[in-house]
Amino acid sequence: MITYDFEKSDGPLYLYIYKCIKDDIISGKLKSGEKLPSKRAFARNNGISTITIQNAYDQLVSEGYIFTIPKKGYYVADIMKDIYTAPQANISFDINVPREDPNVIYDLSDNGINPDNFPFSVWAKVSRRVMSEKKEELMKISPSGGVRELREAIAAHLLSFRGMLVDPDQIIVGAGTEYLYGVITHLLGKDKIYAVENPGYTKLLKIYSKNGIQCGFASMDESGITAAELNRLKADVAHICPNHHFPTGITMPACRRHEILAWANEKNGRYIIEDDYDSEFRSQGKPIPTFFSIDGCGKVIYINTFSKSLSPTVRISYMVLPVHLANKYYDTMSFYSCPVSNFEQYTLARFMNMGYFEKHINRMRLFYMRQRKGIMDAVRKSTLGKYCTIIENDSGLHFLMKINSDIPTEKISKMLYDNGIKINSLGDYRLSGDKFENDYYIINYSVLTAERVTKILKIIEERIIIGNRE
Repeated sequence: MITYDFEKSDGPLYLYIYKCIKDDIISGKLKSGEKLPSKRAFARNNGISTITIQNAYDQLVSEGYIFTIPKKGYYVADIMKDIYTAPQANISFDINVPREDPNVIYDLSDNGINPDNFPFSVWAKVSRRVMSEKKEELMKISPSGGVRELREAIAAHLLSFRGMLVDPDQIIVGAGTEYLYGVITHLLGKDKIYAVENPGYTKLLKIYSKNGIQCGFASMDESGITAAELNRLKADVAHICPNHHFPTGITMPACRRHEILAWANEKNGRYIIEDDYDSEFRSQGKPIPTFFSIDGCGKVIYINTFSKSLSPTVRISYMVLPVHLANKYYDTMSFYSCPVSNFEQYTLARFMNMGYFEKHINRMRLFYMRQRKGIMDAVRKSTLGKYCTIIENDSGLHFLMKINSDIPTEKISKMLYDNGIKINSLGDYRLSGDKFENDYYIINYSVLTAERVTKILKIIEERIIIGNRE
């Protein structure tokens, strides 16, 4: 008769019995074809209920460790020929997951959003209404390009805000621009050379490289990249941020835009990827017309995201394809599932259609304009003011600052890091070529507060300015 020490059980009793019998079968203690005790006999011998034994036997039957013959009982199955015994090894769970740097107290490279600025109450209200009114739609699989209600809302926003007349079916919704970059490489083909701006968005280079794309690094002048650079690289695709380049802040003038469009029209198969990542936050004047709106030959793919305007954790981005590429997408790639949940898509669509998105953008534009001015004024009025140069730009959520010092940029960055400040320079975004000895620093101010700015300026003054004089 089978007996076990039930005092060792630390969970449901039937699971303990199941595990004990399973281990005895695998170890060979219970042989193939051996009959197990009846449920009643097993229960009576061990002073437990028949239901407990029934549950343990049922689990063993369902996994194939034992089988039953009607009116005869339960028997051990012949599983030894199927048993795989893994070689003994010292298993290590030392996984190098990236974590926040504990040494960093003030992160001037952080381009996130202050949670106080997210419209939580409105978003929650809209979300509840969507769940109440869209139950059937929420349970349907989203079309490949995204739910039409959201694409229509985006099309209306682009027309009113960017002057872009697009059909909702030209819009493809994705979970972040990284996903859309991958879709573009499949859509255009992986045999093309992509030109990326230098300095530029280093993550973009990594994504293209992982997708097997050959990249060329296009140097920039004060107006952005040039057609001559694109020709030098023999590029087929130019990935650019013309309205507010990251990290330099350059806004490409109209004459250069037409020059780049002319380059794209010289040959079939050439395209421009227009990354308009933070166009909502232009503080002065009207928004600059997009490449897409002045393109008459279907050469521009327009990409934008809600990461800056709402939150990086709202993983919704979109691209607008020329008509012929939209048709190609649906002909060849419509089997892709939209990676954004219907809950988020319908909530964002309702948020936009009810006017909340426009109100939020207007409020945030004013907030960031004041924030930017306050930080620049604090720098200029501080002791650091006479030792630094600030480059202003009317767009985006960062500006450039140079510390006029004989100390090389990398050494200053290291000194600040040792005092809890993380800061990046333009050189950190150079994709090729030598870094500059005395470079501009990138000041991301979207999450900065006046209190933090004061403390950061004091540390820079004490460690770099005063320390250098001594």
